[in-house]
Amino acid sequence: MTTRAVLPIKDFANAKQRLASILDVDERAGLCRAMVEDVLLAVEACPLIDDIAIVTNDERAIELGRQFHAEVINEPPEKGLIPAVQHAASTLAAAGVDRMIFLPGDVPLVTPDELEAILDGFAEPVKGICLVPASDLGGTNCLVASPPDCVVFQFGIDSFRKHVAAAGAAGLSPVVLKLPGLGLDVDTPQDLHELMTRLAFKGSESHTYRYCMEIDVDARLTSVIGGED
Repeated sequence: MTTRAVLPIKDFANAKQRLASILDVDERAGLCRAMVEDVLLAVEACPLIDDIAIVTNDERAIELGRQFHAEVINEPPEKGLIPAVQHAASTLAAAGVDRMIFLPGDVPLVTPDELEAILDGFAEPVKGICLVPASDLGGTNCLVASPPDCVVFQFGIDSFRKHVAAAGAAGLSPVVLKLPGLGLDVDTPQDLHELMTRLAFKGSESHTYRYCMEIDVDARLTSVIGGED
């Protein structure tokens, strides 16, 4: 049975606009690249994942993906996360891939153990879906689809609940797992503050942590949310 990880990667230069209050364009691009690299390292180390595919038109993302021998799937003409993942799922299904694991590029705390725990529930090529929600149960921070095109994807606001409903509409009972690493995706200064707090225990093992220390993210965060703790 073949399993492929799919990472849609937005143009680094336009990513993470909600961090514009503390990071400039180049710094946001650097942060995104570091986070994607940490996600790719976790994927590469998971023994249950055979291959990696990235969905992107960004040259810097393509260059990074090649370092991990990732297949590059060009973004479809219609912009957005849903078309990107739907296009990837259709492409993989047509190629005979048994299951797809979707991961965003902004979950740098993900570990190979978490990925293995998710995929362990899909040891056989049976139709099914597994969802890992964000910690607030709003977004979908990881999704396993077997086969890749077994569900209509629902990314965006309240996507976790929408994916549960979409699974039901497809006649599937989704497996739901809450996992601490995958639960945190980085969109806001508050998310970045939580990430830095948790990454402090990992230190130089994390590309994201090293990059954030290089640009002194802690000082930026203190000036913005330091009085909220």
